[in-house]
Amino acid sequence: MTRTWDVLTAVTTIGSGLLAGVFFAFSAFVMSGLQRLPASDGAAAMRSINVTAQRPPLMIALFGISALCLATIVRALATWPAPGAAWLLTGAALTIVGALGVTIALNVPLNDRLESGTVTWSRFLSAWEPANHARTVLCLAGCAVLLIGAIRRH
Repeated sequence: MTRTWDVLTAVTTIGSGLLAGVFFAFSAFVMSGLQRLPASDGAAAMRSINVTAQRPPLMIALFGISALCLATIVRALATWPAPGAAWLLTGAALTIVGALGVTIALNVPLNDRLESGTVTWSRFLSAWEPANHARTVLCLAGCAVLLIGAIRRH
């Protein structure tokens, strides 16, 4: 059973890093590229991205990695006295909060408002970008903390 949990921890850690990378790409250059367009074109491009984002593979990654994080949290709680358990719990929680929590609470409602035309492009950007930066940092921190937990387990 230990080998199975080691694989679970490795996949969860890599997945957290993958999500951080996706969010980082938006923070580092996608949004900047969209801002260089006229507002109506940038908003149209973002609406198109949002439609594509709601399909696999992003949804599989987002929800699959979150499910792995939940399994990691359960494992950490079940093995609480073991070395690394607190690190694994914290790393998985950071990833869930960043990947699902911020996305559901902030990014998706903003995307919906952009789609419905109830927010201007500039107001959308001023709220969406900080939320995306938070997702990036939380998932990257989750990845790092999960890695520490995996190392401390052995």
